[in-house]
Amino acid sequence: MIQTATLGFPRIGPHRELKFALEHFWSGDWSAGQLEAAAAMIRRTNWQMQSAAGIDCIPSNDFSLYDHVLDTAVMTGAIPARYRNPSGPSHLTTYFAMARGTGSAPAMEMTKWFDTNYHYIVPEFEPGLEFHASTAKPAGEFSEARALGIVTRPVLLGPFSFVRLGKPRGTAVGRETLTEALVESYGEVLGELAAAGATWVQIDEPCLALDLSPADLQLITGVYEKLAARAPGIRILLAAYYAGLGANLQAALRLPVAALHLDLVRCRAQLASALAQAPGALQFSLGVVDGRNVWRADLDDALSQIHLAIGHVGATRIQIATSCPLLHVPLDLDEETSLDPEVRPWLAFAKQKLEELSLLAQAAERDDGEIRERFAANREILARRQQSARVVNPDVRRRAAAVRPEMLRRPAPFAVRYAKQAATTPLPLLPTTTIGSFPQTAGIRRARAAYRSGHSDAAGYNALLEAETARAIHFQEDIGLDVLVHGEFERNDMVEYFATNLHGYLFTSNGWVQSYGSRCVKPPVLFGDISRPGPMTVEWIRYAQSLTKRPVKAMLTGPVTMAEWSFVRDDLAKREVCLQLALALRDEVADLEAAGARMIQVDEPALREGLPLHRAEHAAYLDWAVDAFRLTTAGVKDETQIHTHMCYAEFGGIFQSIVLMDADVISMEAARSRMELLEAFAGRDYPNCIGPGVYDIHSPRVPPVEEMEELIGQALAVFQPEQFWVNPDCGLKTRRWEEVRPALANMVEAARRVRARLAAQSACRVQS
Repeated sequence: MIQTATLGFPRIGPHRELKFALEHFWSGDWSAGQLEAAAAMIRRTNWQMQSAAGIDCIPSNDFSLYDHVLDTAVMTGAIPARYRNPSGPSHLTTYFAMARGTGSAPAMEMTKWFDTNYHYIVPEFEPGLEFHASTAKPAGEFSEARALGIVTRPVLLGPFSFVRLGKPRGTAVGRETLTEALVESYGEVLGELAAAGATWVQIDEPCLALDLSPADLQLITGVYEKLAARAPGIRILLAAYYAGLGANLQAALRLPVAALHLDLVRCRAQLASALAQAPGALQFSLGVVDGRNVWRADLDDALSQIHLAIGHVGATRIQIATSCPLLHVPLDLDEETSLDPEVRPWLAFAKQKLEELSLLAQAAERDDGEIRERFAANREILARRQQSARVVNPDVRRRAAAVRPEMLRRPAPFAVRYAKQAATTPLPLLPTTTIGSFPQTAGIRRARAAYRSGHSDAAGYNALLEAETARAIHFQEDIGLDVLVHGEFERNDMVEYFATNLHGYLFTSNGWVQSYGSRCVKPPVLFGDISRPGPMTVEWIRYAQSLTKRPVKAMLTGPVTMAEWSFVRDDLAKREVCLQLALALRDEVADLEAAGARMIQVDEPALREGLPLHRAEHAAYLDWAVDAFRLTTAGVKDETQIHTHMCYAEFGGIFQSIVLMDADVISMEAARSRMELLEAFAGRDYPNCIGPGVYDIHSPRVPPVEEMEELIGQALAVFQPEQFWVNPDCGLKTRRWEEVRPALANMVEAARRVRARLAAQSACRVQS
């Protein structure tokens, strides 16, 4: 029978067991042994679920306590010196210090994993680094599964991608030398896996789906020739995903590996080319079931691709697989007991995707009554979705078709707007603010759960939210912030909150996916045309502004982020989806302005994330993504200040698009990367106002005043003081008040010190 395979499985557990285990461990309530026991239980559940579904090639070493890239850094000994302790700290102490930082050592940088909302820890390659195999995790987890009677296919992040995703520090050697140096440690790991009984190993090289140079392809070829020589008993499946291999396909087909995985969801067209050029013995893993979205597969379409491959190379050289690891989808649709009964049949979570793989494998080998019946049921489900009156709204389509170019432009250029805004809302030099959210305490979460379950009434819940908002406003006033926020206590999530107030969305109760570490998100399902029945945020901003004379920013999530951080529909181009979202949000912006909001922040942290992996597709995407932002924001008066926020991405390649967004103020992640984004802006004369983050909110450490002063000073070497804002990297929802209060107080003090220094320098210039 044709084999089935998954490239990786969700690792947070059926009910977010990993999240809660990590938080217990970090708080000191659990021992390392208890954490490891919880992790082992999740792994066991995953392996047994896949085995029960009849999956032939089940992954191991796809589980991680925090991040698989961080795991690879530890596996190869790529541990920065600031985390090494001569007294020999425990493995977990070092591991979590790298991810979260300590009082004396800032955390490693974190950024987006390709074009997904998953965040990975960026490897650091310091001068003098010597790689060596330093963990037994891959072989240990293989043996752990084998003890359960399940022979797995271990997964490793490939050496080329690992180095390309990392950053050399100081005078470290180049990427080519680093990649070649890794081969020995990878060879050791493969040897350990062979000794444990593994015969197949999956090596993920997602960077093979990027635009690569001839030198890159030559380097990859050399690396895999050496790996093949060092581990002759291991057969390697090379997996590339998230895009087609494009110009790299020919080189990939020539690599000395036993099998090649193709993402046929993102690039169906590459299959025919791959089959036409396939070497005689190469096996193919066909990624025909979507590993990134929750829609039920079109089984007829998938089976046609499988039959095409069988016709060229035969059934024995074919595996049927998910398009990429299932890290990006929830675990089990069966856990959803209250989903909309019309939409529910349209969906498939990780467990249901296993069933689709198994059915496709059976259908590839036989055509009987049972198979025909199940395929007919699939066709009927897809047809009902396509014909549903809830999917297409003619009024929304007509309004989107009527958008005119002048709707995308502010009435006046930034210089004119800036002068009017300064006159209307005077602020000091280096104004201080935050990105929007304040800590969502356990008390708030309990109150929300009680309200949703009907155990408390709306009046009591709203009274609590008003009290929390008032407390946040007074705290901000007390520490001296210049521009305040209301804290977003009524919002469970920056996407889900707005989605609940829009038509066209569906919500799950347990559809969690991992964003990073213990941070899980529950993306809503965007299934139909989008419209806004009424205002979503106006009353909370009006209430917060009534408590203070200082300006309160209104906070919205932008159209591109609303789409990227949802399970977005696959029956309409994302460009059209974002256009609909932009029109709904444009109405909200207009209502906020009419209610007296002087500053409105429309966050687009996912704009860079959505950039296609191939450069040839960048311009078209950026054009419509920027247009969607401008359609959302361009209808306001000159005096209304538009803010936006972007985080955890590489900004250099989209600098001109950031300029074209024409936000009056943009805030960006910068603290965790030690102001690395300055490289993208240096010498390029960014025209509007900007706030590079000076406080890393993804770490529990409280940065001292002097550290933030230094970061402000670095940024002022690139930006003029008049255009510079002082703010954290991101929202503060996931932090504790015990961390937030001193950190923000330090941030305000750092801004005061720099202001005083600038004033003194200005006075000296006047006197001279």
